Amino acid sequence: MTETVQLAIIGGSGLYNMEGLQDTNELDLDTPFGKPSAPIVVGTIEGRKIAFLARHGIGHHITPTEVPYRANIYALKSLGVERIISVSACGSLREDYAPGHIVIPDQLFDNTKNRIRSFFGEGLVGHISVANPFCEDLSSQLEKAVKTTGATVHRGGTFITIEGPRFSTKAESNLFRSWGMSLIGMTTSPEAFLAREAEICYAVMAHVTDYDVWHVSEAPVTVEMVIQILNKNTRMAQDAVRHLARGLKSQRDCDCGQALATALITRRDRIPAETKNKLNLLVKKYFENG
Repeated sequence: MTETVQLAIIGGSGLYNMEGLQDTNELDLDTPFGKPSAPIVVGTIEGRKIAFLARHGIGHHITPTEVPYRANIYALKSLGVERIISVSACGSLREDYAPGHIVIPDQLFDNTKNRIRSFFGEGLVGHISVANPFCEDLSSQLEKAVKTTGATVHRGGTFITIEGPRFSTKAESNLFRSWGMSLIGMTTSPEAFLAREAEICYAVMAHVTDYDVWHVSEAPVTVEMVIQILNKNTRMAQDAVRHLARGLKSQRDCDCGQALATALITRRDRIPAETKNKLNLLVKKYFENG
């Protein structure tokens, strides 16, 4: 493609396409980490190039653990994407974050067990900083865009990612609440960390669909419950993306684009050529002189 894709939307449960995209082109990409979850649909909204990727594949056939996270982020990076909005279903671990509300979290806790969390390895070591795992600037722009839709929006809170695909037990849910977690989901880790390694801004539009299983006066979460809320919120999410695209800053006002500048520790002459080639898309600007 000759024109850079300025924004990517990764749709989770309930958001499998992006209405309103014009002049669309479906890209069946491949990466050194395999194929993405689904073909990436690129089109135009509000005069901006937008990419849409269905995280769980067409027809939702990929479990949270099986999502090819590295391939997804790498493929978006190859299109020139600098900003990603993750649209994610989640459970609330707080009374005030009610079903139907939107939350833009500012912290992340990884409680998964069986996922590859980094692009690095095989002779190249990178220690990325994720003290603040979500891009502050993009999160602020997203908050403003969601508010224009009239939705109830909360800014802040810690999002815990569990392995899935099962929902939590009551003991687990209450433990997470005692830890101070605000939201619970199954896909934000390692997606956010990989986006940071790829130097892509990343923010989450979290759709609260339930109270997990801790709430004494609400029914435990079910798939039917999740889908019911998401169907109601789909139009809002799409409207928010349009507002975000319309007002998106042309330049990034953050440090995400230089995240690897102080992260790569391996001596250049010790990096295997195969690994260097594999990760060239991510690290080439730091290796131009050696």
